[in-house]
Amino acid sequence: MALAIFDLDNTLLNGDSDYLWGRFLAKEGIVDGEVYERENQRFYDEYKRGTLDIYEFLAFSLNPLSQHSNEKLGQLHEKFMQESILPIITPASRQLIQKHQESGDQLMIITATNRFITAPIARELNIPVLLATEPEIQDGCYTGQVAGTPCFREGKVERLHEWLKDTGENLANSWFYSDSHNDLPLLEMVTHPVAVDPDDTLTDHATSKGWDMISLRGEKVIPFKK
Repeated sequence: MALAIFDLDNTLLNGDSDYLWGRFLAKEGIVDGEVYERENQRFYDEYKRGTLDIYEFLAFSLNPLSQHSNEKLGQLHEKFMQESILPIITPASRQLIQKHQESGDQLMIITATNRFITAPIARELNIPVLLATEPEIQDGCYTGQVAGTPCFREGKVERLHEWLKDTGENLANSWFYSDSHNDLPLLEMVTHPVAVDPDDTLTDHATSKGWDMISLRGEKVIPFKK
């Protein structure tokens, strides 16, 4: 049984769930729309450039979780799923997931986006293992802080190594699908690295390495063409 690992945002999703959550909160009047949209866009641009300070971003993005009850957050997320997430899960993504399921592979999502946002998405995609950035919880409530190592860049490698040690699994014949150059540390580790609708930096790297490149933006999985 091989391990098939998927990045989430802009890979299985045709968009970024963390960014969209911020926009959703602004639309719902939960945060100051003008200020939040400006900062949300700044962090997203820094992520794409590879200059994101993950701790600065998490202090910003996790704070709204500490301002509301779990019941209210659950209601917001249910609406967010319907309005913002389900429309950006493409048939091709579901097809790729099904292919690995039918092969008997162990499926995993590994994402920098926090578990509050991503756990319901992983359930919707029927992917049982989720490694995500963990929001700190005390007395059953979110504190607005991060717990442990953020699941970002080299942090994804660290978190995956911890999971492999805990479960006794290994990376023999493993797969990793990602769109971003931020995931190069993990892409270099697996047997089958696959660039999915890759950014320019990852496109150049994947081309030089002879890695497979695919698109999941449509009705079926197709070779990626820039």
